[in-house]
Order: sequence, then C-alpha cells, then structure tokens
Amino acid sequence: MKNWITLLSLTLLITSCGEKKEVKKEGGFEINRTKKEAAPKEVSEGVPVDLSNKGIGPVTTVEFGDEIDKDLAAQGEAKFNAICVACHLVDQRMIGPAMEGVYERRSPEWVMNMILNPDGMLKEDPIAKALLKEYNNAIMLNQNLTEEEARAVAEYLRTL
Repeated sequence: MKNWITLLSLTLLITSCGEKKEVKKEGGFEINRTKKEAAPKEVSEGVPVDLSNKGIGPVTTVEFGDEIDKDLAAQGEAKFNAICVACHLVDQRMIGPAMEGVYERRSPEWVMNMILNPDGMLKEDPIAKALLKEYNNAIMLNQNLTEEEARAVAEYLRTL
C-alpha cells in the first residue's frame, strides 16, 4: 500500500511538471489547447486608417499650430480625465480605442466630430460604424461638450 501511494505521488509530480494541455471533446470535435504566455496587447484596431475622412458633424476644419498650446492641452487633459477615462485609456484599448497616436489613424476633424456628434457618427460614418463593431457595439455616449471643450481635448490628444 505504501509503495502504491509513493508511486501515485511520483507519477502526479512528474505529470504536473510538464506543459499543461487540455483536450476536450465537444460535439464530435476535439479541441486541443496548450497554455501559452499571453500575447502582447495590440494597440491598433482592425479598422482601416483614414486621414481624409472628416466625419459627420459641425467641424469641417481644425487648425493645429506648430507648437502644442500647453494651456489648452491642460484644459483638455482635465476634461479627458473627468469623462473620457471611463472608456478610453491612453496606451491600450479598453471599452473604446486607445488614444495614443489617434492622429496617425484619424483626422483632427473626425476626432472632434466623434466627440461632439457620436450619435450621428455612429449612424452615418463608415469608420465609426466599423469601430462600433470592433468594440462589441459599445456606443460612445454624447458628453454634450462645447466645441471649445472638444478642441481642448483634441489639443490634449496631440500630447500623447
């Protein structure tokens, strides 16, 4: 009996040290899973980059100066931290896309129109529709910002 317990313990110890594999049969199919390290998080979304799309809304042109307006960016950062961080992180996707490098994927006009008119954008803009699908139909709520507040947030996003 003692040898049997020792042999069982040794067998369990040896098999537990190997790579964990899970084989599961469901409905006639065999699912073979090997535990691996988590893949690095993707910061880009599966939605195409389009810098020519200005979106649907009141903003038709946005003029960014050569230098970042630090006062305006500080106002935008405060607004972003107050309302946007519930769904957006700077450097990784959450409920919504990561904001770092947003102007490498979207035009400033598109960004401001998405801030000011998310309902109209989600109904009519092809990129906003694709983002909605990419982010599991999590809609962006209208925060009822003024155009000046949205411009401050847009300036802050330049600093990321």
